[in-house]
Amino acid sequence: MSVARPGTPTARLSVREVTARFGGLTALERVAFDVAPGEVVGLIGPNGAGKTTMFNIICGLSRAKSGTVLIDGKPRPRAHWLAASGVSRTFQGLALFPGLTVRQNVMAGLSDGAPGILSGLLGLPAGPRHLAEAAVRADDALEGLGIADTADRHPDDLPYPIQKRVAIARALVARPTLLLLDEPAGGLGEDEIAELGELIRDVVCENPATAVLFVEHHVDLVMAVSDRIVVLDAGRVIAEGTPDEIRVDPAVAEAYLGSDVEEAAR
Repeated sequence: MSVARPGTPTARLSVREVTARFGGLTALERVAFDVAPGEVVGLIGPNGAGKTTMFNIICGLSRAKSGTVLIDGKPRPRAHWLAASGVSRTFQGLALFPGLTVRQNVMAGLSDGAPGILSGLLGLPAGPRHLAEAAVRADDALEGLGIADTADRHPDDLPYPIQKRVAIARALVARPTLLLLDEPAGGLGEDEIAELGELIRDVVCENPATAVLFVEHHVDLVMAVSDRIVVLDAGRVIAEGTPDEIRVDPAVAEAYLGSDVEEAAR
């Protein structure tokens, strides 16, 4: 696969020389990487490496001291406009609405692109005229993840791995061109993580224009599904390359205190 380098116009996401400081602490120092269409990139590093800070800056939830985040070559919009730019994300916490059905939770993923959907789901008079179309798209997303039979149930009634799929369906329903996954394997067992890996690969196989960036502690998952991996340590990029290159990189081994890289974050 042809991989875009930082700043190239083909990048779906381009992080350029991002530095972030909080008080006297430097959380990120001149971090730069790209994610191209059709590419899955994993962002890993030891605890405190700056992964969450980087992810929050990409999503517009935190501000960088310097540097730029570009979406399709343009400055990243404010957080509430990300969906309109083709960006969807999941959260470490599921952030599902317990009072809504699974279908309605997934429909809420369209609320940024179609103002009024969320108010309509909540029963307010300002609801949109296109709830029926949104429901069809939600059902399609649930079908694609193999959980169509949960559409009329409530998230709290479902096992945690199924709730995870609901959260991913909500991110996919808007048909994003950039999908950001924040620790998607958290709380899952070994078999469920393997299924998640297949799901992530399916996203780009079925939608070649989509790029995926995911932050993850389960390095074995990252190694299995990523085209390329960016490794942070103490706020700096210490390695970037294919899974095979990262496995044997001495700087990565040192960052993980000499542990087997594939076992370090399990």
